[in-house]
Amino acid sequence: MSGGSAPGGIGTLGLGFLRARWRVLVRLGGWSVLETAQTFLTGYAPARALDEGFLAGRPGVGLVWLGVAGIGVLVGAFGTVRVYAAVAALVEPLRDLLVERVVERGVREADTGALSGLTQQVEIARDTFAGLVMVSRSFVFTAVGAAVGLASLDPLLLLVVGPPLAAGLALFAATLRPLARRQEEFLVADEALADGLGTVCPGLRDITAAAAEDRVAAGTGRLVDTERRAAYSLARWSVLRVACLALGGQLPIVLLLACAPWLLARGVTTGALVGALAYVTQSLLPALRNLVHGLGTSGSRLLVVLRRLIREPAADTHGRAHGTTADVPAPADVPALSLTGVSFAYGPAATPVVDRLDLTLPRGAHLAVVGSSGIGKSTLTALVAGLLEPTGGRIRLCGHPVPSPDAAALRVLIPQEAYVHTGTLAENLGHLRADPVPEAELLAAAEAVGLTPLLEALGGPRAAVDPGALSAGERQLVALARAYLSYAPLVLLDEATCHLDPRAEERAERAFADRPGTTLVVVAHRISSARRADRVLLMDGPRTAYGTHEELVRDSPAYRALVGGWTAVSPGRSEPALALRDPDRVDAVAGSGLAGDRGHVVAHGPVGQAQAPRDLRDGGSLGREG
Repeated sequence: MSGGSAPGGIGTLGLGFLRARWRVLVRLGGWSVLETAQTFLTGYAPARALDEGFLAGRPGVGLVWLGVAGIGVLVGAFGTVRVYAAVAALVEPLRDLLVERVVERGVREADTGALSGLTQQVEIARDTFAGLVMVSRSFVFTAVGAAVGLASLDPLLLLVVGPPLAAGLALFAATLRPLARRQEEFLVADEALADGLGTVCPGLRDITAAAAEDRVAAGTGRLVDTERRAAYSLARWSVLRVACLALGGQLPIVLLLACAPWLLARGVTTGALVGALAYVTQSLLPALRNLVHGLGTSGSRLLVVLRRLIREPAADTHGRAHGTTADVPAPADVPALSLTGVSFAYGPAATPVVDRLDLTLPRGAHLAVVGSSGIGKSTLTALVAGLLEPTGGRIRLCGHPVPSPDAAALRVLIPQEAYVHTGTLAENLGHLRADPVPEAELLAAAEAVGLTPLLEALGGPRAAVDPGALSAGERQLVALARAYLSYAPLVLLDEATCHLDPRAEERAERAFADRPGTTLVVVAHRISSARRADRVLLMDGPRTAYGTHEELVRDSPAYRALVGGWTAVSPGRSEPALALRDPDRVDAVAGSGLAGDRGHVVAHGPVGQAQAPRDLRDGGSLGREG
């Protein structure tokens, strides 16, 4: 739940609001007296009709009293109409006040939740407040009318009905605060789950593409467990609602019937006893039921909504995925990335894909990860990104354990399959930033990674983007510029340039290598990427090697064999010699054939399909893939 005012603050504001409208309250109470008269006649008139009319052999008198009861109903109906008008005069100013607060905050603080607060939460607050006023007012004046009626019929009746009613009200009052707190916890948990599912469901393809199913399932499971615990706690306390109703509304009926001989023996008339039963069954029990359910449920909902609408300004601590480095300060005396004895296997009996790997990267390092297809390069990037958890050893990113929220805020992973969503190009590029990115910064990032030709062809940063109309290489450029604009100091490129030609790939990699404060890890599919890197990590099962390109060529037969197997790339062609798809189960793709997904987040065509040279350089239309 959003931070906000304490309950005491809301209570103080509420009392001030009511004091300023005391005339409306007086008018509301005056018209409610007519309903009190109706309640009084509900039991008193039938009692007199029986005692002085029908039981006394004077049916005419009995009919007159019943007529008086009917007139009381009409008077009560007239009062109810006036009551609604008075309630409107009390509720609408509250709505106007809340709208002013929401609009003021939205304009002054650029609050993204202002529209929701204006269109939905304000209306919820108004309707709920009106319901609570009606329920509370109705119970108070009904109870007064019934008490006066019982005392008028016979004080002994009040002695029988009053104590259990008072006990039921006392029990309800004692449980109101804890019950409201648990109702609020349930509402918050329910909304958190709804928000979580609202984020997860549209991104199922992304989740599958990034092999993050277990992580997302665990997070969603925690939300479900939180709501389940809140629901169980609320259910246990809600049993007390039944106890309040039974004690205050139903026990008086039993007592009146059980004590009937004793009451009749002490001068209570038959009509008075029937009138008392009418008071309890027709007035007190319905009013008590409305009060218990109204305050117990609607009151909590109103409290939650009011806290959100009148909260004090709070800094946004959530941000976008991957956050900002300012949110998670990194110690200056620790490496950018360290792996200590890291192992990972896809099952207890499976051969480890990563086996006791030790690796330390200083800040600003440029590492190329190479190896044959399926050896575990993408698995390694997924471990570093926190999408997978190692089965042994530990990983730290700028001193923060991986996986953890702090570590996730310090890295950005660009998988082989680049994702673009509907919206403007600026919205796509600024997706990893909490606030809108200035246009000058967008243009600088586009120039750095080589996106400028596409940006100009689309019509600039504010142009709408159709993901299905972009080729795979164009989507990769958008993803590269998006990562470049993020604040993450560790950049993981997992085959992120496989659909770019060698010159475009070199430009993008050099842009990240020259980006201030950036540590770059590239899963390479061309020899040129390894040559550009400061260090090269060869993944070859138990023969893992680490060093510069020249050192590995000299000392590692496996690396020499891999370099010899890399196909020489002629100018103007984009031919990765290694298969694009790693069968180590961390391919960042949900499946093939997603390009026509009606403009939602999409992947390109079949996995492993290399982009033809026309991707960016043949001058063809942007809406076709080679």
